[in-house]
Amino acid sequence: PWGLAELGWDETNAWFRHAELKHGRVAMAAVTGWCVTALGIHFPGAIDYSGTTFESLGTDPIAAWDALSGAGKFQIIGLIGFLEFHSELAKPHVMRGGTPGKITPLLGPISLWDPIGTMGGLSEEAKFVQRTKEIANGRLAMIAIISFFSASFIPGSVPFIPNV
Repeated sequence: PWGLAELGWDETNAWFRHAELKHGRVAMAAVTGWCVTALGIHFPGAIDYSGTTFESLGTDPIAAWDALSGAGKFQIIGLIGFLEFHSELAKPHVMRGGTPGKITPLLGPISLWDPIGTMGGLSEEAKFVQRTKEIANGRLAMIAIISFFSASFIPGSVPFIPNV
């Protein structure tokens, strides 16, 4: 509606679509993680060698992040940075004819976009529908995760989320 797609070239728009898909996937993972943490679902055992358990992190996602050690936070952010760096090494690059949103596997034949192989047998039309759903769900997840953060830091700022 704002005409953003007409601002650049095809390469620029491919980069925008790639960024939208990537951020939508991150947001979907973040919303899932937020909900799982808030529901009290956690891995069994300890998160570090000092004996801190996953359960001891609690059910408040912000407090759980704060309770992580600096080394734990560094590992998470480092992994995200590595994956980001790796995605920029794709050949061909998204701005040089590569497929927006395609993630090449790091090790082995497992696709991060389709880990259980459900897309292989679909027609191109069906794949288009599934990819359109991914974009829509990613957009919704980006709104949701920002809403969760807003509701956590500014009580009453999100009408549909009760004060936490």
